[in-house]
Amino acid sequence: MIKTWRQNDEARCEDAASWVVRLEAGIFGDAEAIAFDAWLSSSPGNVSAFDLAMRVSQQVAANAEPIAQGLSAKRSIRPAPDRRMVVGGFGIAAAAVLAVMAAPQLISSTSTETYATAKGERRSVTLADGSRVDLNAGTRLTVSLSRSARTVRLYQGQAVFDVAHNAERPFFVTAGDRTVRVVGTQFDVRRREGKLSVTVARGAVEVRPAEGAYGKAYRLRPGQRLDHVEGNARTLVVKAEASEVLAWRTGRLVYREQPLSEVIADLNQQWSTPIRIDDATLGAVPVSGVLVLDNQDAVIRRLALLVPISAVRSDAGLILRRDRTSDR
Repeated sequence: MIKTWRQNDEARCEDAASWVVRLEAGIFGDAEAIAFDAWLSSSPGNVSAFDLAMRVSQQVAANAEPIAQGLSAKRSIRPAPDRRMVVGGFGIAAAAVLAVMAAPQLISSTSTETYATAKGERRSVTLADGSRVDLNAGTRLTVSLSRSARTVRLYQGQAVFDVAHNAERPFFVTAGDRTVRVVGTQFDVRRREGKLSVTVARGAVEVRPAEGAYGKAYRLRPGQRLDHVEGNARTLVVKAEASEVLAWRTGRLVYREQPLSEVIADLNQQWSTPIRIDDATLGAVPVSGVLVLDNQDAVIRRLALLVPISAVRSDAGLILRRDRTSDR
């Protein structure tokens, strides 16, 4: 479908370029005028394409002298002395049609970039549209910018998006089986181990099932968080303090009744030595508090003040066990 749209769009712009050249070259009789009027009125897209062709032609005319000089130097062709404002002389008209025919290629082209962070690495990226993306550790995503949309695919990890407002170019973030749609806002998206969370700090976003997925759409406003398990139609929307969720950008992790297993999943993105929990029941223990990300040993000591755990180092990494000596 996208391919067909692009093909039609390019063909329309080529037709528009041809009409501009014929108009400005003076080869336009009654039959041509009737045909041109029929083409122009057959589609609003033709009108837009013709307007674009005229604008490009005017830009070429504004640089007519440098173009003519270049043609003269390379081909020993003298520029036409009578040059109109829009396009004058066959050489300039040819340059105009080439520029106009190239316009749809330039406008419809899509640039795609991949961004990734390693363990313990955070990164900030400013996109070509002015939007900013802050990537947490262990994150990988791609960004595609086109004239009609801005599309991000989050494969894993966590990122904060501060989206530049542009009503004509919506911003999409696809993570697993859900797609977030915005125009201009700030929000956090976290995707790890099949679990997705979207938290809005400013503006509003719409979260809906991606193509082929099941479920309903939700509109989130500041102070709301959506939690979703991929492959499950059920979605939960709860209150959230956005400043706490986004605190990871300053090296702090803030938790409110989050399972220990999720805390460990976050910490495992920070250091190469893996942290493991020795039983599932311990992983379900809720954690509330703030962890400053300085070094692994210090973080584990602080974590032990929040939940009844003890840590044992082994060849497999750092093993967390329930602290039986605690009376909590």
